[in-house]
Amino acid sequence: MSSPKVIVQIAIAGAQILGKAFLAAGRQAVQNAKHRPQAALGGDAAGVGNATSGSLTDRLTREHRMTADEARLILNVKKEDPTERMLQQYEHLFKANAQQAPPPKPAAGARQPHPPVYSHYLQSKVVRARERLDAELKAQEQPPPASPPPSSSAPPGAGQSS
Repeated sequence: MSSPKVIVQIAIAGAQILGKAFLAAGRQAVQNAKHRPQAALGGDAAGVGNATSGSLTDRLTREHRMTADEARLILNVKKEDPTERMLQQYEHLFKANAQQAPPPKPAAGARQPHPPVYSHYLQSKVVRARERLDAELKAQEQPPPASPPPSSSAPPGAGQSS
């Protein structure tokens, strides 16, 4: 066997192997594109889509696009923590993620300090979490709406025994 013929055969075998691998990868990509898990259908990490009953909690969850549990996780508070603790956490996280004034220019030859890190996204999540928990607290303080009293006009002959 001559040397050029062996090189061509190796190249053909390599191309076949790569072709089969790309074909299998393409088929897998098509399968992955068709498969959508139930949890990923709406991008509903907070369970907002499951809030379908008419309860007050579900209404608040849909309104604020965040569950009360998610809001507590963001603010790092527990359900039984007082409101003051929630406000302390809110203020701390809000300030920590706020854009701060740029530091003064360093002297010539001194190292440039790292710029402060802030996140508008995290800051907005903190604000939304506080709004959600505030709405929950307001809803707990308000008495439920009173149902109208039953009408006193009973049909004739009702309540009489013979």
